[in-house]
Amino acid sequence: MAIHTQESFSGFIASEPQLSETSKGEARFYARVGQEHFRRESDGSFTELETTFHDLVAYRATAERAHQRFTKGDSFVAEGYTHPFEYDRDGQTVRGEEFVAKKIGHDLARTRYDVDRSPRASHGVEQASAVPVATRQVAIDNEPRRSTPSTTAPAPAL
Repeated sequence: MAIHTQESFSGFIASEPQLSETSKGEARFYARVGQEHFRRESDGSFTELETTFHDLVAYRATAERAHQRFTKGDSFVAEGYTHPFEYDRDGQTVRGEEFVAKKIGHDLARTRYDVDRSPRASHGVEQASAVPVATRQVAIDNEPRRSTPSTTAPAPAL
């Protein structure tokens, strides 16, 4: 059987994440996200280029989990697809695109955290009381241009 692949997108959360509902009553996660760009030079070094900013959304259970676990400044890796859209504003057609994250997690290369492998509640739904909030928090490495939330518990030294 062939390997199933999808588009991926990595970056950092640039705005405070928002959780809302769609017209169908489903959870919708939204965040403005940034993506850094670099150019490899002939001597092997890298030149930092301009950071670009984009819209990222997620729906249903992914939206709820993302809103619980992500905050401004977090680095992420997401799997999903790019969704072009257009709408009318003041008689003008506005076109844009958003990345729809079907799966999303913290970027291992830029985030320190502990993994909780305790059994989940039935049906694959995480039981909120089973894991204390402090152990679910993620400590972000200090990186330029990213704000580290003051409420994040420090991760143990590795």
